[in-house]
Amino acid sequence: MNGYDQEALAKFRLSGKILRETREEMRNLVRENMPIIQVCEKAEALIREKGGKPAFPCNVSINEVTAHYTSPPNDERRIPEKALVKVDIGVHVDGYVTDTAFTACFNSEHKKMQSAAEHALKAAIDNIHAGMATSKIGGIIEKSIKNRGFKPISNLTGHSVGRYLIHAGTSIPNVTQISLAKVKAGEVYAIEPFVTLPEAGGRVEGTSEKTIFRLVKAKSVKNPYAKQVLKYVQANFRTLPFAERWLKGVVPSEGHHEAFKELLKTKIIAGYPVFVEISRKPVSQAEHTVLITENGCEILT
Repeated sequence: MNGYDQEALAKFRLSGKILRETREEMRNLVRENMPIIQVCEKAEALIREKGGKPAFPCNVSINEVTAHYTSPPNDERRIPEKALVKVDIGVHVDGYVTDTAFTACFNSEHKKMQSAAEHALKAAIDNIHAGMATSKIGGIIEKSIKNRGFKPISNLTGHSVGRYLIHAGTSIPNVTQISLAKVKAGEVYAIEPFVTLPEAGGRVEGTSEKTIFRLVKAKSVKNPYAKQVLKYVQANFRTLPFAERWLKGVVPSEGHHEAFKELLKTKIIAGYPVFVEISRKPVSQAEHTVLITENGCEILT
C-alpha cells in the first residue's frame, strides 16, 4: 500500500482514536439551552486531555447554519430548543489530521433527516475502495439521501486530509459529479454527507460572519502586539485553522483587538465565512475519516 509510512499511520490512528472518544463523550453532553462556547471549549479540552491537539476549532452549526461557526471570545449564544446541532471536530497528532462530526437532534420532526446523513455515510464507507472514482462515491451518497426522501447539499464535499492539512487536495462530493479523480490505497479521507429537506435549495452560501481564521502569509507589521500574535499563530497552528478565543492572553487584553484587526487588514490572516443553507432550511451532517485500502477502508474515527 503506498501513501504514508507506518509511523505516520500510527499517528493517524492515534489521532482518530482520540477523536472517536471525544465525539462519543460530546454526544452525551450537548443539550438544549447550553452555551455554545461550553460545547466548543469542552470538546477542545477533551482532545488536549487525551493527548491530541485540535486540528481546527470545534464547529457548532445550528439548524440552517451548516459549517464554520465556532464561538468567538465571550460568545453568549446558546443552543436553542428543538434545534438540529452539528458538532464537527478535528484532531491532529504531530500534524496528522482526522475529522469527524455528528448531529444532535432535539426535534423529533428531523430525526429521519439526522439518520439519513448517517445512512449515506455508511453507504459510502461500505462501498469505497482503492481505485474508485470520487464521482461514483458522490453518486452513492446522493442516492442514499434521496432514497430516504431528502436532498444532499451539492456544494459541500468531503476531502483528503494530510499532515497539517485539513483539505489536502482531493474532494469527495455528496452528489454525482463529472470528475476523473480516484481514491488510492494509503490515502486518508474525511467523508461527510450533508442532508437537508427535499424542498430546500440544497446549497450553502457564505455569510459576512467569520469566527474561524487561518494564517495566509506572514509579513512584517508595525504594531508590536500584532507581531506577537503572528509569532504565536505561526508557532502553534502553522497552516491549520484557529479561533480568536485561542489567542486569549497572548498579548495584554487592551492590545488584542487592534493587533487582531491589523492582521486581518493586512491579509496576514483570513477568516472562513460561516455557511448557511441557501433557503435557510435545517441541515444534518455525519462524518468519519477513513484510510483507503485495496479492498475497502479502515475507519479511523
